[in-house]
Amino acid sequence: MAAIIIMLFVGYSDRINPVTSPTLANVGLGFPITLAVNFVFLIVWVIIRFRFVVLPLIGYILCYFPIRTYCPLNIPKDSPADAIKVLSYNVLGFATLTDDDDDEMPAAMRYIKESDADIVCLQEALINGRLVDNLGDVYQYIDSVSNDNGESSLIVMSKFPITAKERICYPSRGNMSAAFHLKTKHGMLVVVNNHFETNGLSKEEKDAFSQIVHGGAEKDTVKAESKRLLAKLGESAKKRAPQANAVAEYVRNHKGENIILCGDFNDNPISYTHYTIAKELIDCYVETANGPGWSYNQNSMKVRIDNIFCSDNIEPYNCKVDGKIGASDHFPIYCWLKIRDNQ
Repeated sequence: MAAIIIMLFVGYSDRINPVTSPTLANVGLGFPITLAVNFVFLIVWVIIRFRFVVLPLIGYILCYFPIRTYCPLNIPKDSPADAIKVLSYNVLGFATLTDDDDDEMPAAMRYIKESDADIVCLQEALINGRLVDNLGDVYQYIDSVSNDNGESSLIVMSKFPITAKERICYPSRGNMSAAFHLKTKHGMLVVVNNHFETNGLSKEEKDAFSQIVHGGAEKDTVKAESKRLLAKLGESAKKRAPQANAVAEYVRNHKGENIILCGDFNDNPISYTHYTIAKELIDCYVETANGPGWSYNQNSMKVRIDNIFCSDNIEPYNCKVDGKIGASDHFPIYCWLKIRDNQ
């Protein structure tokens, strides 16, 4: 019963606002552990006392929605011929993380060019000559919004005209969200690209986390490092909460319009950030994909932090996190979206 209660608390912890309770903001990271513990009890009762199997089964039923959010299961459907393919990718400034790079075209750019996506949302990128030379022949319309120090930007590349753009204001030193207005054959489309507050962990702290996961740290070190990491992650979640609220308010103010929202949330599926956006829009991954879909791939931090959402007048198909390209610390996520003509 204790294991079930803990699983339910962790599964529904995304309702907790990190501004008021930063310490509890990241307990959702432990959700797969609580699922595994209850599965162990399930096996134990099957072997020892079968009638008690009902207990973990009830726990899983009560935790259906968090389980589906974290690790959905869906029957794939063919996307319509006129569906729009949307790709979201944090490219880490097109840094060289793979031997597939060359001087003229980094592997991430080559992947984007070969993706045949109609709309591409990039995070941690800048418009420069190399990007335009390599991708300008595929995407006639390229625009961006940069952060205050000009070191990074959100880019939207589109086969449809970009008619306007606006930054969604919220407090942040380097992260941002912006809305781009596109003119498609199905009408106007609002594309909201996001790069929410990073977790703030240094390379040393990420390495320490990796050692903890792989059992390479002493007991006292594990305790001290875990406490320090949770505190730092809590502070980052506290900064993300008003950012997610600002974007959710923007979406509410544009209710009824065709909206696609994507980007790097820097937060896991069981989080206040994800929950706040999911109250307003459809999570394309949850609705159409299968499995946990880990999109961050460094330092043993396996978690889905990249997302694509859409308004309810858009039908999503076959969303996927593509783990075959290792050109960034993120994997790209893509989806096909059918805008309903009767809206």
